[in-house]
Amino acid sequence: MTATTQTMAGTNGRHATELPDYAPVPRSALGPALNAQGYYVGRVEKNLYWVTDGTYQSAFLTTKDGVVLLDAPPTIGNNIQRAVDEIAQANGVSNKVKYLIYSHHHADHGGASSLFGKDVVRIGHEETRRLLIRDNDPARPAPEDIFQDRRTLDIGGNRIELAWQGSNHSPDNIYIHLPDHDTLMLIDIVNAGWAPVYICNLSEDVQGYMAAPEKALAYKWKHFIGGHLGRLATRDDVTLHQRYMADIDASVRKTLPAIDPTPYFQKYGENTWAALKGYLDECTDAAAAPVIEKYTGVLAAADVFTASTTFWVMESIRLDLGYASWVHP
Repeated sequence: MTATTQTMAGTNGRHATELPDYAPVPRSALGPALNAQGYYVGRVEKNLYWVTDGTYQSAFLTTKDGVVLLDAPPTIGNNIQRAVDEIAQANGVSNKVKYLIYSHHHADHGGASSLFGKDVVRIGHEETRRLLIRDNDPARPAPEDIFQDRRTLDIGGNRIELAWQGSNHSPDNIYIHLPDHDTLMLIDIVNAGWAPVYICNLSEDVQGYMAAPEKALAYKWKHFIGGHLGRLATRDDVTLHQRYMADIDASVRKTLPAIDPTPYFQKYGENTWAALKGYLDECTDAAAAPVIEKYTGVLAAADVFTASTTFWVMESIRLDLGYASWVHP
């Protein structure tokens, strides 16, 4: 076996040709090409810019009082400062990051925070501070400047409205509205042009996650920064995501009452977990199938992750809402 073949086979012995095939990614889901350093930076509106590595997104404002950074994903890492430097040099403004706003506490969106030093003013929700103190990650210093429900910032003449409207993806995930720039930043809810990754974008509160797009659309904005993948979103992207999630919800509600768990419990006897797995897997597959068929070619990776998200929605409908929950007579 050659070195190349070994690499393709991987540590588990599976050859690349044995891996599953998926539907092509619609061109509409893809963003601009990355530069030689592995990032793209572009203007959103006026002095608001966004930067992506094709998987994660960050944004920043250049102001007379320094740069305001919105999230610091570690996969972009030092390319965030390179992007800031590029824009600052082109526009003759300061490249000093003075403020950093956390959207929420997760490391994949804030894990490069420490790169900007101790003197940066870190701003976030009070629950973000509590969770970051708990997690004790030196890469994510806890914010000192915190708020409870709503906070309006004016930094260098730029208005930034922060709001916590209940848990969704995480208990502390906030809405970041930049009205002067016609932009809303809401992380890990809608992926522009793509289906959510595992279990509703790894969301802790499914009902909060499903309610978040309506709250987002209540704001006035043209540009949407969702935190993931290679392009910005539009209002149409958010409404498409809503329809996708509503179709999953409806399919689950139709499927759950129609599938009888009895054969699984008869088959597996005292192995309760095997019976439950068989039943829930059948429910998941049956509910996901029509949604996958409808959205393949419309949302990238609909065939990859719809079943996972369907399972998580189903469990929320069962456990949070009590749907199809039977009481022993």
